[in-house]
Amino acid sequence: MSKTLATQLDTPQPFPQIADNVLDLFSLKGKVASITGSSTGIGLEVAKAYAQAGADVAIWYNSHPADDKAKEISEKYGVRAKAYKVSLTDFKSIDEAIKQIELDFGTIDIFVSNAGKAWTGGGILDQSDDTEWKDVIDLDLNSIYYLSRAIGKIFKKKGTGTYIITASMSGHVVNIPQMQSGYNAAKAAVIHFAKSLAVEWSGFARVNTVSPGYIATELTKFADSELKKQWWSLIPMGREALPKELVGAYLYLASDASSYVTGTDIRVDGGYTAL
Repeated sequence: MSKTLATQLDTPQPFPQIADNVLDLFSLKGKVASITGSSTGIGLEVAKAYAQAGADVAIWYNSHPADDKAKEISEKYGVRAKAYKVSLTDFKSIDEAIKQIELDFGTIDIFVSNAGKAWTGGGILDQSDDTEWKDVIDLDLNSIYYLSRAIGKIFKKKGTGTYIITASMSGHVVNIPQMQSGYNAAKAAVIHFAKSLAVEWSGFARVNTVSPGYIATELTKFADSELKKQWWSLIPMGREALPKELVGAYLYLASDASSYVTGTDIRVDGGYTAL
């Protein structure tokens, strides 16, 4: 394809080979998955789920070392697993890590951009400088751009790939009562960026997002019990989710079960954005 998207095809693209058994569609056996922010929380549960489904996994971390997590996953599920320390706000570091993972594992089939940072400083008028804005935008949005540039080259070279980005319900609605306009803006941009990539990469890769609601992870530890009570009152299911409750969405989007799914977002928010 040229730098502009083709608007007409003389013949349709070929159909994929689809397994007869529906459970086989969810297998990741023989695949290599790379997950950022996977030393804790959602990312770690996704790495475990992918390993259970048969994939070899590359675990990314920055402040929480994960070599022991990789060793545990490898021994428990009989797959290859290795941890990589990477700065997600530096393109060179990201590019070098992805090249190293490709060298170590032979390829990358599935990539999950999952690392993120919460906004905890209140409203815009409460800011004494632009430090929190820059920190949140750098990790929650700019890093997605850097990661996409690096992994996109691998997928284009292969002619295939599956890319999943962790967005947020905050990219769909302005959730309350906490003020977090910087975070909301970053996640809304991520969702639209992923849709744009889905079109841009339609010839060689699928791109989708998962939008978690309130999840019991390190990211929500800033909230005290009174704030969480307000959250629960606004969530139809009346509670936060466990990180493990999100892995079904990530497995679906990574597997052949979603072979005709691209440019979409799966909300896992207990019904918060249904209101």
